[in-house]
Amino acid sequence: MSRSSIKGPYVYEKLIAKIEKLKAAGKKEPIKTWARNSQIPPEFVGYTFAIHNGKVFKEVFITEDMVGHRLGEFSLTRTFRGHGRIVKRTLTKT
Repeated sequence: MSRSSIKGPYVYEKLIAKIEKLKAAGKKEPIKTWARNSQIPPEFVGYTFAIHNGKVFKEVFITEDMVGHRLGEFSLTRTFRGHGRIVKRTLTKT
């Protein structure tokens, strides 16, 4: 079930405070976060986030196309290793 439109989008307050601090200082360093469920507001555009995927932090640069999506969508938690290995078989005559 989606979030009520009356409440508005969920954005982690500490991330907004970190963005405001970086704007005041004029820096563009990565912001480390575990808040994968936070939505991306327009204020995040142009900044880099280090989003935790359960094992490591993946650096994601936020663009205008990402506004409205969640941070966790851009830091995948599973590694696709392929459907199956093609094994080279040798045919022998019996």
